[in-house]
Amino acid sequence: MQRKIRLGNLPLAVSILALSAAITGPVCAQLAVSANDGKVKLVDGVVQTVKDGKDTISFIDMKANPPKTIATIDAPASVVGPPTSVAVSPNGAIALITAAEKVDPADATKRVMDDKVTVVDLSALKPSLVGRLTAAVSRAAATPAIAPKVIATLAAGKGAAGVSFNKAGTLALVANRGEGTVSIFTVNGTTVTAAGKVNLGDDKSGPSAVSFTPDGKMALVSLDGENAHRIAVLTVDGTKVEYAKRDFNAGLRPYGMDISSKGDVAVVANIGRGQGDNDTISVIDLKANPPRVASTVAVGQTPEGIKLSPDGKYVAVTVMNGSNKPKASPFYNDNGLLKVYTRNGTQLTKTAEVAVGKWCQGVVWSANSKTLLVQCMVEEEIQVISFSGITGAALKKTGSIKTTGGPAGIRTSEP
Repeated sequence: MQRKIRLGNLPLAVSILALSAAITGPVCAQLAVSANDGKVKLVDGVVQTVKDGKDTISFIDMKANPPKTIATIDAPASVVGPPTSVAVSPNGAIALITAAEKVDPADATKRVMDDKVTVVDLSALKPSLVGRLTAAVSRAAATPAIAPKVIATLAAGKGAAGVSFNKAGTLALVANRGEGTVSIFTVNGTTVTAAGKVNLGDDKSGPSAVSFTPDGKMALVSLDGENAHRIAVLTVDGTKVEYAKRDFNAGLRPYGMDISSKGDVAVVANIGRGQGDNDTISVIDLKANPPRVASTVAVGQTPEGIKLSPDGKYVAVTVMNGSNKPKASPFYNDNGLLKVYTRNGTQLTKTAEVAVGKWCQGVVWSANSKTLLVQCMVEEEIQVISFSGITGAALKKTGSIKTTGGPAGIRTSEP
């Protein structure tokens, strides 16, 4: 009797067709990339330099149940700046990872500003998938996983922090916290080339996060410097990027930021001064003429990561909640928080919250908006959280992914 070989629940022929579609489509639709800073540890509220600490990049399969790490490589990373220090190109070909700090070459107990942008080729994940399926069909030994590889290291500006691609995948911007500029890079396949900088004025303005609108004609840059407290608007025409001399004023020290896939709103996390106050997140109405800040809600101490769900219905925000402070501080709490808000136009309503780890950084959603990954620096792990927005609006921790170094920046391919 002829036996039918099956992969998962699919007959072989169907599986091959599915594999063909997967190979020709974006490899990163369900891939999260985490930048992990091994140079620092938080000891009773004080950031200390780790001797011989190693930075790494983790590649996480979010389609797996539970999500799991499929590869880890060494590459520079930094917890300094918002947790959007990672960007995945829309076609899933490459990832960019910035490093705002490095260990001081003259004194290993200190850190200094860095300008590194690492380009990682993700195509190795495709042959890895093919190898595993081929091995399953032939009953041969499993093909070893093939890790993504670093193909270039570029220079942006001092304190290179937030990074984003435009939707066409032809342009990338990097916010440089230490010099008040935004670096421009052109992208052609896997080739990334420096193409100038945009000066935003004061070198202490603190450019932090940067995001393109879906049409690629505008980008927003959060400026969290002591005398800035604004979001700058950039105009984009091909590879020409200019400061529009138009700013939004959302709150005290705007930091993390995201723009909806439809381009109707942006959300901004205003981290405040870290003095125990109840800090805020804001919604910017990008469809208003002219665009403007439309609403602001209090969320707790130091909102760090902020991300709209792929369907645009929810906003997730990681709140440090004093977990990064000394234990003797009256504002200390033993855990951070993940909060989810339902979005109705430009209005936000709190839907759910759950306790997470300490000094938590970035957050991303799965493609179906049912799973979130939350980076927790102190625990050196990424916590897996399930979300049910329809029945009970519940958040529940369902697992964790250990990292080498503290997870400090995370992204998926943008919808």
